[in-house]
Amino acid sequence: MNYKNFLLGTLVGGIVYFLLGWLVYGVLLINIYPASASENECFLFYFLGSLSFAALLSYVFNKWAGISNWASGAKAGALLALLIALYMNFFMYANAAEVNYQIMLLDIVAGTFMGSITGAFVAIFAEKTKE
Repeated sequence: MNYKNFLLGTLVGGIVYFLLGWLVYGVLLINIYPASASENECFLFYFLGSLSFAALLSYVFNKWAGISNWASGAKAGALLALLIALYMNFFMYANAAEVNYQIMLLDIVAGTFMGSITGAFVAIFAEKTKE
């Protein structure tokens, strides 16, 4: 595995995922997901979460799958993000007093979309830096 590709793909993908999260949840869906009233909200943790997801994609693409074009990156990113969104939502609502299925579905669709775009960027970037 080329560690330069892994690290650069992680950084670019993390920035893309973070910005997409801001766009989707902070701008487009602001009425559904209102701003947190918590004084403890930490954007550093949002960014670290974004980097973690991008690192997962970058590792899988570079080490196991050999994905290096935007189309296969988008497909693989969407699939991985879909599976992650499903397990996170299922566990999150497993013990909830009330389940809002529309918000759950919206979160799964938004996560899959964001994963697809991030996967495409990680793959494009890996392709451009191959030696």
